[in-house]
Amino acid sequence: MDHKAEFISVYNQFIHRDGAEELLKFLLSSGSDFFVAPASTRFHLSVEGGLVEHSLHVYHCLKDYLSRPRVRNDYGLSFTDETVAIVGLLHDLCKVNVYQKSMRNVKDKAGTWVQVPSYDYSDALPYGHGEKSVYIISGFMKLTREEAFAIRYHMGFSDTEEKNNVSAAFEKFPLSFALSVADMEATYLVEGSPAAK
Repeated sequence: MDHKAEFISVYNQFIHRDGAEELLKFLLSSGSDFFVAPASTRFHLSVEGGLVEHSLHVYHCLKDYLSRPRVRNDYGLSFTDETVAIVGLLHDLCKVNVYQKSMRNVKDKAGTWVQVPSYDYSDALPYGHGEKSVYIISGFMKLTREEAFAIRYHMGFSDTEEKNNVSAAFEKFPLSFALSVADMEATYLVEGSPAAK
């Protein structure tokens, strides 16, 4: 199963609240590049379809993290399949329609400059990262407070966010911490950077 088909399958299996069908229709429409967009300009999954692939990686990493006995029993973290699917699959909707194909110059192994495919970033709705994803989703369906905070703070301490806000969000809404861990695991361990592979 390709990434688009897997995403749609997981989405349809677990996400059923009011507005979910309309959100999926938007993601599948010509007004959205979600299924062909990269996950970044030059780093993790900077390839066509990288965004949907990254979203699936985060979803699977989050499911795995939340299934661990210590997390369930000692930390008491337990969330519905719908919540896990929403935050895992949709946390990076802020990246829809912001990447444009381009070329950049790099040196090859012989030291000669060559042009390679790349992406430029241009955001017509510069609303931030996590908050923009929450904003987009909320235009279609209602999020719980836990879901909204998880998506809003999924970048954790790696973003330019006020550190006290991140700490408070992690403490009050543990799904925020779990999603941040899943996002970092997907980004740095599952996908890695081009230099690391």
